[in-house]
Amino acid sequence: MRAYHAAIAAAAVLTLSGCSNMASNRSLESVHQPIVSRSNYTLDLNAQGGSLPTQEQRRLAEWFQAMDLGYGDRVAVDDPAGRNVVVKSAVEAAASRHGLLVNDVAPVTTGEIAPGTIRVVVTRSTASVTGCPDWQTKLEMNYRNATSSNYGCSVNANMASMVANKEDLVRGEPGSGTVATQRSDAAIKQYREAPPTGAQGLKQGSTQQGGSQ
Repeated sequence: MRAYHAAIAAAAVLTLSGCSNMASNRSLESVHQPIVSRSNYTLDLNAQGGSLPTQEQRRLAEWFQAMDLGYGDRVAVDDPAGRNVVVKSAVEAAASRHGLLVNDVAPVTTGEIAPGTIRVVVTRSTASVTGCPDWQTKLEMNYRNATSSNYGCSVNANMASMVANKEDLVRGEPGSGTVATQRSDAAIKQYREAPPTGAQGLKQGSTQQGGSQ
């Protein structure tokens, strides 16, 4: 009798352990959502005399190039001495080469700005989906009618990778009635700029080729 009860208890434990690995998310909302993080990158430039020397402008241009500045990045100027139109114009000219504007308000950054210098701040957001792939639920039993633990990993990971401005995943973007080319991916841009297939005429060929039977 004791052996019989022990067998029943062991079977119950195995059943419960199997249910513990069963999927539990019964909604169509994936538990794997894109996580958006924001980072600030700074560069201090010498602006003594109320202007940005040529050497400092070259440093700024090379820094923007090394940062691979592009759509979705935000550029701001932190000028402790006040608004210097000449210096800001130089930064705006460098940012415009990458298709960006300079924001009026700079985010708070660590470290003091030395007298006679300005700080250029580039704010960049990244998005990623952590914990994927997730194959924890390997059981075929699905008594809860739940989605797989890996559900949403592929779709949300692609969304996090494809969206140009990662902050759109958090706040969205209001519709403007127009489509911005810079927000389209490379495939759509190439499709739009490709010439029509019939623009160069049809390829001349002969139907008389071939061996005799």
